[in-house]
Amino acid sequence: MAGIFARIASGEIPSYKIAENERFFAFLDINPLAKGHTLVIPKQEIDYLFAIDEEMYTDLWLFAMKVAKAVKQLVPCIKVGVAVIGLEVPHAHIHLVPMNTMDDINFSRPKLTFPADEMKQLAKDIAAAIK
Repeated sequence: MAGIFARIASGEIPSYKIAENERFFAFLDINPLAKGHTLVIPKQEIDYLFAIDEEMYTDLWLFAMKVAKAVKQLVPCIKVGVAVIGLEVPHAHIHLVPMNTMDDINFSRPKLTFPADEMKQLAKDIAAAIK
């Protein structure tokens, strides 16, 4: 059975989609550390980031960079931080977290919630900003 991220990428589970191509998918984290916290995944279900072949690895980061630039444009922050943790879901993924302080990317902090309509609009706005 496909894992949660593969099911999100396939559309089986709804998400606040930001970007997609034939190999990658980006969507807002529903348990964010900050407004605009985004997850970027390969559609292929691969558990460990460093198990990805070199070409896909490079392309994943280039895809994530486009998404991060759009997040920074739309969410007030100093930088978009990056984290690759990979233990909570067995599917390689990159966290893009808007940061104004180092604590903004502290994963032990309580997660935030935002109204669904705000998440939907933010995802739409970030998607529109991707060039």
